[in-house]
Amino acid sequence: MSSSRVNAVFYAESYHPIQAGSIDGTDTLPHDNGVYRAFLCSSAGLYDPFGDPKATGDPYCTVFVGRLNHLTTEDTLHKNVIRSMSKYGRIKSLRLVRHIVTGASRGYAFVEYETEREMRRAYEDAHHSIIDDCEIIVDYNRQQLMPGWIPRRLGGGHGGKKESGQLRFGGRERPFRAPLRPIPLDDLKRLGIPPPPEGKYMSRFQVPPPPRRKKSSVDREDRYNKDGYVDGEEFSHKRSSLDREDRHHERSSMERDDWEEHSHKRSSKDKKRSSIDREERFHKRSSGDREEQRSHRRSSGDREEQWSNKRSYIHGEERQRSDSRSSTYWKEHSHRNYTDRERERERESHKRHRHSTDSHGHGH
Repeated sequence: MSSSRVNAVFYAESYHPIQAGSIDGTDTLPHDNGVYRAFLCSSAGLYDPFGDPKATGDPYCTVFVGRLNHLTTEDTLHKNVIRSMSKYGRIKSLRLVRHIVTGASRGYAFVEYETEREMRRAYEDAHHSIIDDCEIIVDYNRQQLMPGWIPRRLGGGHGGKKESGQLRFGGRERPFRAPLRPIPLDDLKRLGIPPPPEGKYMSRFQVPPPPRRKKSSVDREDRYNKDGYVDGEEFSHKRSSLDREDRHHERSSMERDDWEEHSHKRSSKDKKRSSIDREERFHKRSSGDREEQRSHRRSSGDREEQWSNKRSYIHGEERQRSDSRSSTYWKEHSHRNYTDRERERERESHKRHRHSTDSHGHGH
């Protein structure tokens, strides 16, 4: 087995009590009563991570601060904790968890920031810092963001001490080790335990990223600030700066080989995306051209139809005019002929009358 495999680790993305009690995440049986109790609570659904009325605020903007001094009071809380944690951003709220009976500090607190970017800065930089002469640990809000989470008081969690023999693995402080034995994939699948990510292990010097908010929610958070809507230029500037910080964090936290592989995959995705965009633009352009040709043909057909209707209307009017002229002409011509015939008849009758008169005169 290579030394890189021996020093490789991985972190839990979802919580399973039996896996959390295993040093390499491949155990299929609970090895202590706490794990068994947590497994029963998980199977029966006895724990509701959103049932705590005190757990208010945005979980994506909240960090867990553990291993605080148990002698911390309200004065020292606001004097030391807020002063130390406000270096990474604007603090919106702070909640120190106390014992439900005695009211004493349980040694951990939840700090909520104004934005998710400030929370990530505190998550990366405040880990293992000193507050009240104690070295603290900083983690994201696993109670509301980690699927299947079971707290320490029910046998779960990611803490524990070696003296108690109830260590829990998979968290930021104590990750899983890469398995050195064959992985029982069938048994893990039967129990619903996620198998180790073979080929995607991390080193101990890499920082596991906290869960990200969905893209639409991130856009809404960046688009709206405390006063209202942010204009497009400021929104794009904030988004670009956030992207630059995330890329810088990924480069510093990943090894060179992993980064080259990641950049290669990203370039191939960009090429695929660009080719798809070109095809979509070509398809839209061709469909637009076809629509334009259809509309042009339709408009030309409408113009021809209108012109033909106009021509038929003009020919109809001309035909009516010619018919009216011809009818007027024939009427006038027939009246003229009738008048001429009447005149001829009058002349003939007049001639007959004169002739009869002359013949009677000669007879006398």
